[in-house]
Amino acid sequence: MRKIILSLGISLDGYIARPDGSVDFLFMPKGYSMASFFATVDTAIMGRKTLEAGLKMNGGSLPDYSIAYYVYSRSKPPGKCDGWTFVNESPAAFIAKLRKRPGKDIWLMGGGELLRDFLKADLVDELHLGIVPVLLGKGIPLFPSGFPQRDFALVENKTYSKGMIAPKYKRVRAKAKRKS
Repeated sequence: MRKIILSLGISLDGYIARPDGSVDFLFMPKGYSMASFFATVDTAIMGRKTLEAGLKMNGGSLPDYSIAYYVYSRSKPPGKCDGWTFVNESPAAFIAKLRKRPGKDIWLMGGGELLRDFLKADLVDELHLGIVPVLLGKGIPLFPSGFPQRDFALVENKTYSKGMIAPKYKRVRAKAKRKS
């Protein structure tokens, strides 16, 4: 089954962006590469605000990694527009459709509100975080409140230059009990 992998950079105190959406505190440390990750995914899902921040940060376009981009939005009608596919159905219904199609894993890019909906529906299978050593004090939290407890197990943790750490976690779900 295609996994949903949340992969993004955050501050030490858990923010994905400053209050104005800026991510100027994030950096790419020496020796860190996303190439192996991109080889495992063919679909990316993000919120509209994340799209806008990404476009601003990258000069009006996102890198082409041969990835299908889906953007959750309450203000844009569903369907293709400006090269993006906008979505407004429930994450559970949308992911059920995506998982029926053949393909690689699915990259959940953010933001926090969208992640909360994915966590409520228990759709996140892995967390790949790049934690930079800066305390912002305020901003847009990666994990806004409002979802039930979800347990994860650490499967890898790497340390990079400038103090960035990159833990990877896998979702731990209770095994279904068999009826005898």
